Amino acid sequence: MRVLPFFPLCLRPVRDLRISAALLRATALELAILAGHLLLYPTGLTPERPAPTPAPDPEPHPSDAALLPTGGPVHPPVVLLHGFVDNRSVFVLLRRALARHGRQHVECLNYSPLTCDIRTAAELLGRHIEQICARTGRCEVDIVGHSLGGLIARYYVQCLGGDLRVRTLVTLGTPHSGTAVAPFASAHPIVRQMRPGSAVIEELTRPAPGCRTRFVSFWSDLDQIMVPVETACMDHPDLIAQNVRVSGIGHLALPVHPAVAAAIREALESSDSAAAASGAVSVA
Repeated sequence: MRVLPFFPLCLRPVRDLRISAALLRATALELAILAGHLLLYPTGLTPERPAPTPAPDPEPHPSDAALLPTGGPVHPPVVLLHGFVDNRSVFVLLRRALARHGRQHVECLNYSPLTCDIRTAAELLGRHIEQICARTGRCEVDIVGHSLGGLIARYYVQCLGGDLRVRTLVTLGTPHSGTAVAPFASAHPIVRQMRPGSAVIEELTRPAPGCRTRFVSFWSDLDQIMVPVETACMDHPDLIAQNVRVSGIGHLALPVHPAVAAAIREALESSDSAAAASGAVSVA
């Protein structure tokens, strides 16, 4: 009697049940996050005012040198870039998490939901970053982009020379290879640019020798917006890229879940310390 070959077949219903339960939990969380975000959405419609750059401290007296704090590392400014038909309100929790851990200069860029071209949005991002660098006196920034925001930031870095300004680009559920979800949404031009094989996606597959920006791409195994889910992974021979798998949550949870926020901080800090960020995040 050959029992062993049939043993994996017995486990398939259990495995499928676990997957279904995880997807159900993730969907319930997505709906809860969507409801909360709809309440916050009006607060992010207007562009935020840039924070005033603090005046430099006066020259300390030599006798006060022993009283001066040693301080920690000076981090570059962080720019947060939202996804399609969204606004800066999606980053309320992530922004607080970054601020609590020493990121003193965090800015969100709102681009119009009427924006019809990723290239145009990338040019706007470039102008915004130049303004930040001029105000802060820093020559580099870090970017965290959710969904379409990550694709806009990548285009700026890879095709418009933004690697001179962007030290680290973190993307959250970004369709790096294009997503096939919701074909009816292709009526919007920018959605067509996020389709597999679009001109923009093809541009991003071209050689990018010497690109200096470090990429960290977070992708979720339960992301229903990325079809297939692996499209949110980066795969380019010329780019310094790390893919971080997130288990147990969907697309909307990526910019708000505390476990992902901790991993984003780790990814940004690894650029400061040369430590490697983890390649997986589990929220189970």
